[in-house]
Amino acid sequence: MDTISHVQDDLAWCFDAGVLRRHDRAGPRYTSYPTAPHFHDGFGESALRQVLAGSNRQARALSLYVHVPFCSSPCFYCGCNRVITRDRSQGQRYVTRVLAEADLLACRLDPRREVIQLHLGGGTPNFLERDTMAGLVQGLRQRFNLSGSAARDFSIELDPRFIDRADVAQLAALGFNRASLGVQDFDPGVQASINRIQGVEETLDILQACRDHGMRSVNVDLIYGLPGQTDEGFGRTLEQVLALRPDRLAVYGYAHLPQLFRAQRQIDESRLPAPERKLGLLGLAVRHLLQAGYQYIGMDHFALPGEDLSRAQRAGLLHRNFMGYTTHADTDLLGLGVSAISNVGHSYSQNPRDLPSWEAAVDAGRLPVWRGVELDADDVLRAEIIQQLMCHGEVDAGAACDRRGIAFESYFADALSQLALLQADGLAEVHGALVRVTSKGRPLLRLLAMCFDRYLLPASQPASYSRAI
Repeated sequence: MDTISHVQDDLAWCFDAGVLRRHDRAGPRYTSYPTAPHFHDGFGESALRQVLAGSNRQARALSLYVHVPFCSSPCFYCGCNRVITRDRSQGQRYVTRVLAEADLLACRLDPRREVIQLHLGGGTPNFLERDTMAGLVQGLRQRFNLSGSAARDFSIELDPRFIDRADVAQLAALGFNRASLGVQDFDPGVQASINRIQGVEETLDILQACRDHGMRSVNVDLIYGLPGQTDEGFGRTLEQVLALRPDRLAVYGYAHLPQLFRAQRQIDESRLPAPERKLGLLGLAVRHLLQAGYQYIGMDHFALPGEDLSRAQRAGLLHRNFMGYTTHADTDLLGLGVSAISNVGHSYSQNPRDLPSWEAAVDAGRLPVWRGVELDADDVLRAEIIQQLMCHGEVDAGAACDRRGIAFESYFADALSQLALLQADGLAEVHGALVRVTSKGRPLLRLLAMCFDRYLLPASQPASYSRAI
C-alpha cells in the first residue's frame, strides 16, 4: 500500500493510492443539485418570470454572474464555454446585449434588492477593452443596486498574459475587490503542450498589482494532471506561487474529455500522467499548501486562515454554487450572457450555450432561457445534504429529515448502502444519520455527495462528468 500522509491540526490528508484508484469514477462537482445535465427544456422563459416574481416576496440579496466567452487563443486543456477571436470589437457588441438582457431581468425585480456579489467569468473577462469594461460595470450599476459595502464580493477572472497594472487600477476603481489569476503551471514544457506560454514574472507582478490597488483577496488557479508534468516542475511552480502567498488557491485536476471539448484533442494523450503519477502531483500540492499554513476548504480549494472562505467554513456559513465556494449563501443568483446559469429560489435556469441562439433571444426581447429545472421537495432535501457535505465534509442528515417529518434510514436506504462501501474502505464515517468524510476520503469528497444523488441511481459514469481523481 503506497500511502502519503500529512497532518495539520484536524485536517489530515492521507492518500491511499490503491483505495482511491478503486473508487475513482466520473461524477458531478456539485456546483448545483440537480446538476446541469438534468436541466430540461420544459423550464423556459415563462417559468423564469414566475420564479423572479416570487423571489421579490423573499427580498433576498442578489448575486450577478456575467459570462464573457471570448479568448484570444485556445488553451488546449480548457473545458469552458468560449469563443476564440482577436476581434476586440466583439466585446462591445456582446456587452450591449448583456445589458439588454439585464434590462429584461431588472424590470422584474424589486430595485431595492442589493447586489452583494458580482463575478465576471469566462473565457477571458479581461478580453474586454477598458472602455467596454467600464461600460459594462456602469451599465449594471444603472440597472441594479450594486452594493458599496466593504463586505461586497466583486470578483473577476484574469488572464495575466493580457493585462497590465493600469488595467488592474481601472478594475479596482470600478469596484472589483477580488481577482482570480489563471496560472496552471509555470513549467515551459507543460505550457507548450497546452498552448499557454506565460511568464512567471509577469504573472506574479499582476498578483502584486491587485494587492497594490487594494483588492482584498487574490486567488491563483493551478492544474495537476497536465501532459508532461513532473514532481520537480510542479513543485517549482508551487514554490513560485506560494512565495507571494495568494489568499486562495484552487488546484484542479485536469479532466480529459476530448469527446466533449474539441481543443483537448490537441493534447498528446501519451504524455498525460498515469493515475498514480497524477495522484502524486495532488499529494505534492496538498503537502506544500498545508505546510504553508493554508486551510482546506473543499474539493480543490485552499485559503489562508484569515481569508473570508476560511472564516465562513469555521462558522458553518460556507456555500457552493456556479461561482465556486462563496460566503454569500442567502442570495438569488442571476446569470447574464451566453451559457450563464441562474439560481432563483428553488430553481435553476440556463442560457443557450451557443452565441447565435443567445443573441437571437436577447434581440427579440425574450429572456434567453434554454433549459432549467424547478426543484421538488426531494430535490431541496438532497440539495441541502449535498451542500453541507461539499462545504463542510459532514452533514447531520437526520436533522434535515426531522425538519420534514422524514425517517432518515428508510428514506435514504439506497444512500446508506452506497456509503457502506465507502465506509468499508475508510473513506467515510457513518454514525446513525451523521455522515462525515475521513482524511483518506477527502480527495474523493464528491463520492459521498453522489450517494445522495437520486439522478445517479443506480451508480453510473456519465460522459459529461469528469473523474474524481
